[in-house]
Amino acid sequence: MELLIKAPGALIAMFGAILFFLAALGTGAWKYFSIRTSPTAEAPYYVNIAHRAALMYSFAALLLAVLAALSAFPDAVNVIAVLLPLVYFALAISRYIQLGIENKTDNQHRNPPSPRGELALLLSLMVAEMGGFLLLAAGFTYRVMLMI
Repeated sequence: MELLIKAPGALIAMFGAILFFLAALGTGAWKYFSIRTSPTAEAPYYVNIAHRAALMYSFAALLLAVLAALSAFPDAVNVIAVLLPLVYFALAISRYIQLGIENKTDNQHRNPPSPRGELALLLSLMVAEMGGFLLLAAGFTYRVMLMI
């Protein structure tokens, strides 16, 4: 467990997990009160999405922390590999919260203001999230292979 505190990438991911879990708790309370006060007993669509995403990303951040702690790669590589997905996780949760507050849509991709900009954002998201994870997974795998 000490590795989770001593490895900078792991520590960053742990703090990310803490923040995302707090966001999940907050959006969960928001969801509950929305359901209680709604005539249809439903929360706004993106309040549900924000709650689930924050919960899921909190546990994903824990996985990143473990992989960063056990990676054979240098700390600088692991920090970058952790930050890439964490930044996009945070952006996604923030966007879902914004859409939950506005409560105007149940599909953020319908009629985007800039279709090309949205495509570029989604492509960069895929590269950052998958790339960061794959880098950490490779560092972990490399370390395991060194032990064999």
